[in-house]
Amino acid sequence: MPIDYEAEYNNRARVPEYPAIFARWAADSADYRAATTAAGRAELGLPYGGSARQTVDIFDAAEADDPPVALFIHGGYWRAFEPQTFSFAAKGLNARNIAVAVAGYDLCPHVSMGQIVGQVRKCCLFLWERFGRRIRVFGHSAGGHLAACMLATDWRSLDPTAPVDLVPAAYSISGLFDLSPFVGLQMNQDLKLDEAEACAQSPVLWPAPAGRILDAVVGGAESAEYHRQSKLIVDEWANKGVLTRYGEIPGANHFTAIAPLADPGSGMVKRIAELCETANASV
Repeated sequence: MPIDYEAEYNNRARVPEYPAIFARWAADSADYRAATTAAGRAELGLPYGGSARQTVDIFDAAEADDPPVALFIHGGYWRAFEPQTFSFAAKGLNARNIAVAVAGYDLCPHVSMGQIVGQVRKCCLFLWERFGRRIRVFGHSAGGHLAACMLATDWRSLDPTAPVDLVPAAYSISGLFDLSPFVGLQMNQDLKLDEAEACAQSPVLWPAPAGRILDAVVGGAESAEYHRQSKLIVDEWANKGVLTRYGEIPGANHFTAIAPLADPGSGMVKRIAELCETANASV
């Protein structure tokens, strides 16, 4: 039978309790922003680009003078949400003495997907200039796509002062790497992808970032397409010299898959912390 891509990628239909999950994200994030601001550990709304949405929130580590730096990129199919909803994603890593930046970016249809990729690259360079450290990138859904794009970026072509491996490791949660199915979806009214552009923005088709690290994890209760997406890039890039891992979050749906980010003791946070603390964490 042909694959029903509309059903496979319609996460809100698959998770009817999503409004309560979104409300919990927002409430937990507001609480965390308030707590870190009161503690002098939050810098909110720092501009890295020219538009109102090109801002980044930085949450300093709980106890560290010169911590590793990680960047979180939110999802929303490149057309929804804002970084303030995802401040909670910094909580677990902050408790493990890792600074976390949470990026915003312009949304489709106001900009193209390629422009979003360019904006997140600009954010990474902003953090490089700010901290002088390589950046570990983790992201959810569309943010998982953007995390893989950052891993595979030729940084020297954008800034000759940046390390070749400015992003040496990425951790993608429920990511999207083969965008060909999106050409026929209703949401493509906003994404505006044709076949050529879908290929151009599919990181699985880019030159593989050999020697760098990619973890791709997916909720156990997610659709078959989400499992395929993560397995695809793990297999394809492993064959080309990338150090890849595939994992599943037992019982998690597309929206609960990121809940472990708030827990410093979760396996997810421990793994991202491990990626942040490797030998080339600083220059």
